This record gives sequence, C-alpha cells and structure tokens, in this order.
Amino acid sequence: MNIELRHLRYFIAVAEELHFGRAAARLNISQPPLSQQIQMLEQQIGARLFARTNRSVNLTAAGKQFLADSRQIMLLVEEAAARAGRLHHGETGELNIGFTSSAPFIKAVSDTLSTFRRRYPDVHIQTRETNTREQILPLTEGSLDLGLMRNTQLPDTLEWEVILHEPLLAMIHHEHPLANQRAVSLTELANEPFVFFDPHVGTGLYDDILSLLRRYGVTPRMTQEVGEAMTIIGLVASGLGVSILPASFRRVQLMEMRWVPIIEEDAVSEMWLVWSKHHELSQAALRFKQQLQAAAKISISDENA
Repeated sequence: MNIELRHLRYFIAVAEELHFGRAAARLNISQPPLSQQIQMLEQQIGARLFARTNRSVNLTAAGKQFLADSRQIMLLVEEAAARAGRLHHGETGELNIGFTSSAPFIKAVSDTLSTFRRRYPDVHIQTRETNTREQILPLTEGSLDLGLMRNTQLPDTLEWEVILHEPLLAMIHHEHPLANQRAVSLTELANEPFVFFDPHVGTGLYDDILSLLRRYGVTPRMTQEVGEAMTIIGLVASGLGVSILPASFRRVQLMEMRWVPIIEEDAVSEMWLVWSKHHELSQAALRFKQQLQAAAKISISDENA
C-alpha cells in the first residue's frame, strides 16, 4: 500500500464537493488526473469510496469512514508539523539550567527567567541549584543546557562567557565599628574572625575571594566554614564574624548586618554562562542565552548611568 498525503487531500476535496469538476478546480489540477488518482486510491484500499452516476457522486459507507479517518490523519500531520516548528523555534521543549545559589539574586538573571517564562510558557524550565564545580560534569554530558557559575577552571569540553562583573561587599555585624564606615579595605578585615564557605563544598566563590585576599597579603582567620551563602549571612548577622559575598546577595537585608563596599577596585567576581562545545544548544537554550546577554547589558548600563 502506497497512499500519500496528496491522495488524502484529493479524496477529501472530492468527498466535500461531491463533484469532480469543482474538486479539481479547488485543488488547481485538471479533472482527468484527479479521477485517475481517486481510482488508484480505491485500488490501494480495495474498496469503492464513491458511488458515481452520470448525475451524482456520493460517498459509500467505506468512503464515509475513510473521510473521517483522512481528516483525522491530516489534522495529526498539521499538529505534528506545528509542534516540530515550535520546537525548532524554541517555543516548546525543555530547558535545563544549572546555577549557583547567588545567580537568582542577580537582577539580570531573575529578570531573564521571568521574561522567558512569560514569552515562552510552553517551554518547561528545569532549574538545578548546585555549586560551580558540580555543574561541570552535567554540562559536559549535556544533561544541563546552560550553567551559571562563578569563574573557575573549566575543561576544554565547555564554552563560557562572562555575563557580568559584580562587586564584592563586606558583611559586618551592625554593632561592629567597621559597619558604620562608608567603605572598608581588605586589610581592615584581616584580623577579624571570618565566616566563609567550607573548601570541600566546591563553590567558585571560595577560590575567587581567597585569591583576592592573598593578593593583598590577607590570610583570613577562618572561624566558621559552612556550605551555603545564606548560612554565612545568618552567622554574620548573629555576630560570629565578618565575610565577603557578591553584591547580588545585598537583596537579602537583615537589620543585624550591614553590607559595606570594599575599597579595592579589583574586589569583583565574575558570573559566567557556560555550555557544552559538543552538544548543540536547543533553540530554547539559544533564546534564553540571548535574552540573558541583553539583560546583562541593560543591567550594566543602569549601573553606569
């Protein structure tokens, strides 16, 4: 059996017009080839679809059944084509994004997530909060489409770009004398008890901030090492020490703690967007990437205004 979609279109036209001449005009073909195609279709099926006389054309019982099924088939083909087209254009599908705990606090990231959700409600966004190092393998394997992480050593299987440079801020208990200063230097924090990430957690901020401190000859006196940035904030607010985190966390405001700018100009942290070299990005991932790039540029312009 070699029935093609055009045979179904021809049959549906004749079945709806019940007139070969009008059906041929509707299909923009001549009548003899149309009659031939219908005859070939009937031979393929092994049943008469039309009862023909010199004056009329009517559907047989088999024809009525075949018409209902043909319409359903054509509808399914149209729906399949529409779904494929929407997937190709990034309007449906699944988007898997990994991000560090600080990423959602960055305005460009939160704005992009919100805008993308409104524009493409049929794309299922699956987010996975994980530290920088734990994103590397899923990105390489392709189970994550995109990763948002702090600068770190990456394998050559991954591509990356800097989305933004973010100032680092000191976190100081509100009763501490340094909390009332307009800015602090890193050396002023040198002798303070330091609350920071556990080195085994794998956050990119650990190496990032410790490298900054070493550049200025500061070896922090670690008194508390924890796994989450929010825990660091809570412990500083409890008066157990000082710390340093990216400015995006400043959206967390506690009355017991102050966010104080750092004097050193290179006290910044980079947020990277990372993806695999060997797994082609879906259209949804490309759209998200483009929107995030645009949002980051707007965010930088606003800061410089």
